[in-house]
Amino acid sequence: MRDTDVEARGSSLAGRHILLGVTGGIAACDTVRLARELRRHGAELSVIMTPSAQEIITPLAVRWASQGEVITDWDGDLSALADFDAVLVAPTTRNMMASFAHGMMNGPLLMALSAARGRGVPILMVPSMHNDLADDPITGDLVEEVISRGATVVWGDEEEGKRKTPGHEECVAKFCNLVNHNSTSVVVTLGATRTAIDDIRFVQNTSSGATGYTIADDLFRHGMDVTCVAGATSVSQPKWLPLVINAPDPDEMLAELKAIAKDGIEVWIHSAAVLDYVVEERVEGKIASLQGGLDINLVEGSKHIMELKDLCNGAVRIGFKLESGIKQRDLVHRAVAQIEKAGMTATIANRLEDLGDSDKPRAWLIDSFGANFVLQNDSDMCNAIRSVIANNR
Repeated sequence: MRDTDVEARGSSLAGRHILLGVTGGIAACDTVRLARELRRHGAELSVIMTPSAQEIITPLAVRWASQGEVITDWDGDLSALADFDAVLVAPTTRNMMASFAHGMMNGPLLMALSAARGRGVPILMVPSMHNDLADDPITGDLVEEVISRGATVVWGDEEEGKRKTPGHEECVAKFCNLVNHNSTSVVVTLGATRTAIDDIRFVQNTSSGATGYTIADDLFRHGMDVTCVAGATSVSQPKWLPLVINAPDPDEMLAELKAIAKDGIEVWIHSAAVLDYVVEERVEGKIASLQGGLDINLVEGSKHIMELKDLCNGAVRIGFKLESGIKQRDLVHRAVAQIEKAGMTATIANRLEDLGDSDKPRAWLIDSFGANFVLQNDSDMCNAIRSVIANNR
């Protein structure tokens, strides 16, 4: 791999010509990371740097990171007027927001922003400034004016007396969502579920939540309105996901899902590992130690996909099925049975013994006709899920 290459992490900006605008402010130091992250998701980049940005980071470094044209001043062919698919300005100074709001044209970046506004192209601005400037009422007025003029503004967290820009991964995730924005509503269930034995002990199945968060992140980046209902997880939650409801108890999770179903959700991804058996009667307090053997009575729990069958009627529903010790053809048969019984659109099935084996498929996608497609990795899985959604809505 060449020094300038990046490893693909998604396709949400594939085929898009993106303009990255860089203005003054110490946050311009993050331009290299930001440009490379945009390229990881398929973007073709052009960059416009203001004079003040060039005092903080060199055009040479930005050219290396972006592998695209870097515009630093007016040029004769007005390349700033190229037909960009979207514009990301990070960092965005208050001066840049004021100039944009009032139609100023004192540089190629403002000309490009004016042209993008005229074409209705998505524009995302990421301010970075000290708290006293961010809290100035004039700044609030400028932000409102910028938004009314068609741009989206994303603030980062408050740290060390400053409103810093979000990390490059968060910036790009939110930018992807804006570029691909659509009205598709999606619920993703994920993680393990647990049932309490007493106030400090519980029975829990095994699931990290990684698969569900991977799917939710991909659908969010492709512009969908994603809600996650999460059980117990052991991986970090992408902080840019708009709504994550924590419900580790299977009955609590089911109650949340039934409530959400009233909103007419269009797509359901059932990737949570829901307990087949739950503790029949929880003990209040803590069971005393050193009491010899402990008998715990387990009873069959609610089948979430069956309980939601009628409530999700007409929606695209993709289930997950994990089996062990069976042949691939039997895995397909059981997946088809799940589809028919629970009214699913498709099922992603895999075998316990295949997990973590790079020589084995990640999973198989099975549709209602019994057709099965090999999914070699998470990228294949996400692409397949989006294909099922597109073909069944």
